[in-house]
Amino acid sequence: MEPVLTVALPVFAIIAAGYLSGRGGLFGPAASQVLNDFVYYITFPAMIFLSMAEAPVAESLNPRLLAAFFGGVSGVAAVVWILAAVRALGGRPVRPAEEVVRALNAMFANTGYLGVPLVAIAYGAEGLRPALVLAVYNAALLTALGIFLIELDRRRHGGWRAMVGDVAASLWRNPLLMAALAGLAWSASGLALPAAMVNLAELLGAAAPPAALFAIGLFMVAKSLTHGWPETLWLSALKLLLQPAITAALAFGPLALDPLTASVAVLCAALPTGSLVFVIAARYDILVARATAIIVVSTLLSVITLSALLSALAPAG
Repeated sequence: MEPVLTVALPVFAIIAAGYLSGRGGLFGPAASQVLNDFVYYITFPAMIFLSMAEAPVAESLNPRLLAAFFGGVSGVAAVVWILAAVRALGGRPVRPAEEVVRALNAMFANTGYLGVPLVAIAYGAEGLRPALVLAVYNAALLTALGIFLIELDRRRHGGWRAMVGDVAASLWRNPLLMAALAGLAWSASGLALPAAMVNLAELLGAAAPPAALFAIGLFMVAKSLTHGWPETLWLSALKLLLQPAITAALAFGPLALDPLTASVAVLCAALPTGSLVFVIAARYDILVARATAIIVVSTLLSVITLSALLSALAPAG
């Protein structure tokens, strides 16, 4: 349990600092939105760009590793959408954009802020490459897909030509997607990043996770984490239990990854929900309180589930 606590405790400390700062009146009600905009437009794009630009395209493309990890992602997403279809058949209104955010809550792992340091502690430098690959693709691909689907739902009432044009324009203006595409293009060019650009992106990117977590703490002021707790618990269960179970079945089964890579894939799949889900939810004002609750609850419960998983996988060292 100690490796998990070593990484997880700072997460709770930053969230608590944000909550106490807001509760004590140090920051006003608008501070959470301002900080979230700072993360959305400045720090997360810098982090995503640098991650994509520094990851060699050929080296980062490990089809079996990605298939194992995103197989777990797809399985969880399928459950969320099947349940949404059941609710729709029962006559309950279903908004696709809300289901997208629900799915992100249940499948977007905190690979960057929790996963990479946890893998470093558990498996050493040898496990870092697959962890970094998953962190890059998890952030870039799921962010791109989630934002695309949300934008598609927001504009679905117009004609299809207008809708496609509006969605394309919105995606073109989206800083997270543009940062990922720019980073991928730079990586494909083979050019080295200038030292000044690396330093700038590292400085800004380093601020992204703590700023997002602090914003979550600010948002929690005068909000109830127990509202809608059944959904919070079952989405957290999908994230912490079902996703790693599917990934393990694929990684150790038909995909036959080597033991270390398979273990890293399962560990990353078992991580709690990442703070970027809150950033997206707050940006579109969709299920923001639920995203906050799931990030906090899944992170708390992951201290137990990740400790058990690390013991079962018998990490080196």
